[in-house]
Amino acid sequence: MKLAFTKMHGCGNDFVVIDATAAPFRPDAALLHRLTDRRFGVGCDQVLVVQAPSSPDVDFDYRIFNADGSEVGQCGNGSRALAVFIRDRGLSDQTELKVQTRSARMRLALQADGQVTVDMGAPRFAPAEVPLTLPEAELYALELAGFGRVEFGAVSMGNPHAVILVPDCASAPVEALGRAVQARADVFPEGVNVGFLQVQDRGHGRLRVYERGSGETLACGSGACAAHVVARRRGLFDERSRLELTGGALELHWTGVGQSVHMTGPAVTVFTGELEWPN
Repeated sequence: MKLAFTKMHGCGNDFVVIDATAAPFRPDAALLHRLTDRRFGVGCDQVLVVQAPSSPDVDFDYRIFNADGSEVGQCGNGSRALAVFIRDRGLSDQTELKVQTRSARMRLALQADGQVTVDMGAPRFAPAEVPLTLPEAELYALELAGFGRVEFGAVSMGNPHAVILVPDCASAPVEALGRAVQARADVFPEGVNVGFLQVQDRGHGRLRVYERGSGETLACGSGACAAHVVARRRGLFDERSRLELTGGALELHWTGVGQSVHMTGPAVTVFTGELEWPN
């Protein structure tokens, strides 16, 4: 059979988007690996699937698969791509959408300038909700071979994040330290996305993210939200910040504990196509 797909990106974080509103899409890990492979498939960081709503109070269901076949509950850059996909495919003419992921309900707002604002929900800090196994603290620490004592903030944005402050984002040991933190399954039982944040001033920073299941990506929307929240809790950011990621910039807004984080950024369609797919 032919599988129709759309290749999209948000700040260089790229996706293959599948319309499963009319027919189901049930991939296994091997098929997802084939689809995400950059040499033998289409190539992407994650596969996004839009489905008919499972409850009457949302417009669509939204599933997110990593390149390793795992399913996750949140993807900020992907949600912006999803909003543009839904509009361009004619699935809805609404400028505001409610979508349900595995772990979060999100509001997406298409702006007149082509940007998309996403209500990412309220950040969660309790260790059981991240989840991590350490006693609750504003700043956590791990002893890691080759790195010594590594301090980080931890938060769930529908998926788990550890945010490490670094003096220079460009020279941060993102892959090596990201792998070392992710390897601590005793601390992060569901894995973790590791952000490396350089604070430039109270409204600007630079960020790189090593994502679980994908490695370092050019941008991570939920990671940007996590970095903004962690920096704000430590008194380093004001309510609004602009984070420069490798693939582009995102605008963040968070007024405080219990309130939603709002993220605004672009989403771009690259091309559409069809792929031979097993029945």
